[in-house]
Amino acid sequence: MAIYKKVFPIVARYVARMGGSLEEAQDIFQDTLVIYYEKAASTQAEIIVNEKAYLVGIAKRLWLQRYKASSRNQPLNDQDIEVVPDEQLVTEKILHYLEIAGKKCLELLKAYYYDHLPVDNVAVMFGYSGKHSATVAKYKCLEKVRETIKQNSLNYADFIE
Repeated sequence: MAIYKKVFPIVARYVARMGGSLEEAQDIFQDTLVIYYEKAASTQAEIIVNEKAYLVGIAKRLWLQRYKASSRNQPLNDQDIEVVPDEQLVTEKILHYLEIAGKKCLELLKAYYYDHLPVDNVAVMFGYSGKHSATVAKYKCLEKVRETIKQNSLNYADFIE
């Protein structure tokens, strides 16, 4: 029961994000537990260091196999498909969280990462007393963005589609 409470919500979120239903997530998780039990009961059982990661990995693999098999049998209708480049979606999400941090942070991070300006130039451009102050300001801006993402319970996978 502890494994179920700890791992099933992760598997359910993954399956839902990949277009599956709750029933499909339950099926996948049951199959995952059977595979895990068989592996643990075998005489040649390998040492499983992180049980949670192992189960999630099995579930992802099972879902991808099922998803590939079912998608081969379904015809595509061009009218049902809205084409939005993945890069555009990801860029919009990232830009949204950068804008939340504030205009000055957005400009500072742009100067560092997009324009590739040297730290000395960034310090002068933004009125900081030196390199160290500019670096600290950049760090604080990144922390604002990270904190916002944490508050919204987002992870790396939410930014890649």
